[in-house]
Amino acid sequence: MSETLPSVGEMLAATVPMVRTLNLEFIEASPERAVLRLPDQPDFHNHVGGPHAGAMFTLAESASGAVVLAAFGDQLGRAVPLAVRAEIGYKKLAKGPVTATATLGRTVAEVVAELDAGERPEFPVNIAITREDGAVTGEMSIVWTLRPQS
Repeated sequence: MSETLPSVGEMLAATVPMVRTLNLEFIEASPERAVLRLPDQPDFHNHVGGPHAGAMFTLAESASGAVVLAAFGDQLGRAVPLAVRAEIGYKKLAKGPVTATATLGRTVAEVVAELDAGERPEFPVNIAITREDGAVTGEMSIVWTLRPQS
């Protein structure tokens, strides 16, 4: 991307207020993978002192949105990315800052080919949520679509 264009993180923070509300930090965003971090913030803790489930859901969903924007940002003039459905599993107690790593489940070329054929492609994004010690505390899967603009 050109340095004059806003980064994926800046675009997401500008268009999705929850990203700013939770103070999400963008570590990496490419067409294959995005990494976001939720700092440890007492205002977003649950009853056991870790990040609230809703905050972790938003972190993971935002990471998925970042990889979708990085992968399909050049398609925004003709299609709108939308989350279709999501499933999350909380595996271990999360404490302190947590990081979400999202990976695209299909190739960009496959998805764009379906869009070119007049279809409304769907594709999965898989997200792992980890603690600072590397333990996976949650896993999420989100199916996204590119809805063609009419």
